[in-house]
Amino acid sequence: MSDNPYDVLGVSKTASADEIKKAYRKIAKESHPDLHPGDGTAEARFKAAGAAFELLKDPEKRARFDRGEIDASGQERPQERQFYRDFAEQPNNPYRQGPRYEGFGDEADIFAEFLRRQRGHPGEGYQEYSFRARGADAQYALEVPFLEAANGGSMRITLPGGGNLEVKIPKGVADGTTLRLRGKGGPGHGGGAPGDAYVTLSVKPHAIFTRDGDDIVITLPITLYEAVLGAKVEAPTIAGPVKVTVPKGASSGQVLRLRGRGVARAGRPAGDQRIELQVVMPKEVDAALSRFMESWSQTHAYDPRKDWRAKA
Repeated sequence: MSDNPYDVLGVSKTASADEIKKAYRKIAKESHPDLHPGDGTAEARFKAAGAAFELLKDPEKRARFDRGEIDASGQERPQERQFYRDFAEQPNNPYRQGPRYEGFGDEADIFAEFLRRQRGHPGEGYQEYSFRARGADAQYALEVPFLEAANGGSMRITLPGGGNLEVKIPKGVADGTTLRLRGKGGPGHGGGAPGDAYVTLSVKPHAIFTRDGDDIVITLPITLYEAVLGAKVEAPTIAGPVKVTVPKGASSGQVLRLRGRGVARAGRPAGDQRIELQVVMPKEVDAALSRFMESWSQTHAYDPRKDWRAKA
């Protein structure tokens, strides 16, 4: 599999941010490990897409990658030869153009060999040098159930090496959010600090709930007699079921509002839950119901389409 993020997502270098996001979501849904248990290829494609999206969604990182300043993992591309050349050309470098290296080629290469010998043979009269480097950042993608995203919680990612990484899900987190876990990336070198882990969240759709900003929206089926007579019925919320009042004469499409029963993000008031009523007829209309409606309609005729026709 190519490590070029454009190739991984199947987009061109001129792709827009929306095209990149759409391509990532498509791959994430098609290749999610939950849909392909035991399929190493699908899991690898899922992880690669997450890493590619994390790089390309950041305009600054994307521009630096396009210029060749960083690689596909977001790390600086090595400038080793230039470093050695700059050091070797310093006037206070005691090894600059020393007679020992005359006639042995490019002095940057010679200096590189010199440093290698210092690291490899500290007991031969050379001073040992250590190089400290920060660890590599790690990229992960995590699908979060709808209710965990709304209410907050904790989930674990199984790492390629077999370990686990605990991820705290903030209350009210939105689809596409990337969390930064400091110090949870690759180990540092020479005493350097570890890298960070970046976890991009994908919120799984729910069978009943949908989200509109901080509001939660559901459609609640009610019977014909509940709509006519009114009733107390149970309705689900993200915090558990509650009783709601269906008013007499309720119609399909009528909306009930539960204040403060939506998503509560940190530092913001909770949204509401909107309940859209849907009157559902019985599966079979028997003779008794038919006779009643025929009799009732003769003395209670009304035209629900009158105002609707006027608008047309």
